[in-house]
Amino acid sequence: MKTRFNILFMDEAWSFIQSLDEKIKAKVTFNIEKSREINDPELFKKLNKNIWEFRTKYANRQVRLFAFWSPTEKALVVCTHGIYKRTQKTPLKEIEKAQRLRNSYLNFN
Repeated sequence: MKTRFNILFMDEAWSFIQSLDEKIKAKVTFNIEKSREINDPELFKKLNKNIWEFRTKYANRQVRLFAFWSPTEKALVVCTHGIYKRTQKTPLKEIEKAQRLRNSYLNFN
């Protein structure tokens, strides 16, 4: 299958992934790769105008990795950070954090 986009992991996102249990890490990696090939909102969902999330559910745990599309590079998604989601609603402070990291990235590049 054709890859729809590439992914750049910011340090915090990469550290979060590396900290995961091996089975959860494998599922997260699988879902990220799958989302690069197919459009499935259960795997990669838009949260607001700029912020998206990679979604993984494993053993009743919800893992979320926040990301944004690079406006300067074609077909590049920048992953900002990750969390274990504990409530039904995505915490606003995490969306705001992703937005701050996006702004910082765009000002730096």
